[in-house]
Amino acid sequence: MMTRSIASIQHQAVRFTLSTPVQATLYVSLCALVLWTIYFTTYPAVHDKVHSLRHHTLTVSCH
Repeated sequence: MMTRSIASIQHQAVRFTLSTPVQATLYVSLCALVLWTIYFTTYPAVHDKVHSLRHHTLTVSCH
């Protein structure tokens, strides 16, 4: 009886994790994290490449 209950909980967890809203949320979060990292990096090679983009984006200030 206990294994059946654990298997059922695991099945529900897998079904929830693989649901479309959860996947969409994870995808959007990952994209936002990547963009945030690119916009606000202090690493010179990346900063120089996106410098003009940062100045042309209204919500992101560079200096």
